[in-house]
Amino acid sequence: MAASIETTKTSAPDNRRKKQLTVLAAAVGVALAGYAAYYYLYASHYVSTDNAYAAVEVAQVTPEVGGTVGAVLVKDTETVHKGDVLVRIDQTDAKLALDVAEADLQRAERKVRGLMATDGSLAAQIDARDADERRAQAQLASAQADFDRASIDLKRRKALSKSGSVSGDELTKAQNEFASAQANLVAARATAAQAKANRSAASGERASNAALIANTSVDDNPEVALARAKRDQAKVDLERTIVRAPVDGIVAKRTVQLGQRVQAGTPLLAVVPVQDMHVDANFKEVQLSNVRVGQPATLEADLYGGKVTYHGVVEGFSGGSGAAFSAIPAQNATGNWIKVVQRLPVRIKLDPAELAAHPLKVGLSMDVEIDTHKQ
Repeated sequence: MAASIETTKTSAPDNRRKKQLTVLAAAVGVALAGYAAYYYLYASHYVSTDNAYAAVEVAQVTPEVGGTVGAVLVKDTETVHKGDVLVRIDQTDAKLALDVAEADLQRAERKVRGLMATDGSLAAQIDARDADERRAQAQLASAQADFDRASIDLKRRKALSKSGSVSGDELTKAQNEFASAQANLVAARATAAQAKANRSAASGERASNAALIANTSVDDNPEVALARAKRDQAKVDLERTIVRAPVDGIVAKRTVQLGQRVQAGTPLLAVVPVQDMHVDANFKEVQLSNVRVGQPATLEADLYGGKVTYHGVVEGFSGGSGAAFSAIPAQNATGNWIKVVQRLPVRIKLDPAELAAHPLKVGLSMDVEIDTHKQ
């Protein structure tokens, strides 16, 4: 009887322990089933990372002309708007260059007008040279006739002188007249050749002058157009001595100082367009199988903690991982190799209204969660 009572007392705790273990196992099973249901129905459709940072396309401000800085009108952290004057470069050299270009343009215009006026004068000169050439040809014909007559007279007198019909004086006179006619003929030929050459020179001079003004007016003449382009460039260079903000934003990285001598392309400062901020979220490659452009995302900034939630959409994916674009990329094809899970930057576009209400700065840490339900 005593043994039976003792056995009953021993089995009672064992039964309670079995019941407790059964209940615990059931609870664990329910929990696992619940977690599995939660994961497959909800959690598996979201990917998240805390390796994310606010970013923006920073506008670098550089001068387009060189010179001495005459004024710096902004400082770091200052808010500026597109078109605001940031830096002024001394305009003395640019104004002198513009004056020279203006003078060159006026000189070119006057030169072209002179060439057009000269064209009429050269045409008249050609007409005069034509008349000179015709007169020289007439004189040549007259000299040729006189030479022919003197030649015939000389031959006749030489023939008659043998019979004594012509005196020596007459023969001498005929010889002199022949020599004079011959000299006049040579002179007439030279005059005709000179007249022809003068006419050709006048024609060439007019053709050369016409080539400079052919099919153009003063305004569209190439020489005037070139001078005008140089004048316009000088105007542009003068305007570029005033450096303006290319976008709305906040001034950062200001290195320019008053009196500094700068060259075209020298970095002066940067303007950060905080209103166009986006987030670069670096997801592990194993998280991206279901991530697509256009999927919604929620974000939190460490700056505001959990008090502010941003909403955005996936805008695009980087062309390569950070390791691929590093200064010294990994050489996985050589030596011992250990596989490392890579991260790929995903660009998240933020809601402009939320961004305006709660501004961000470049490089701030973010937590990102993407809803991958939408495929």
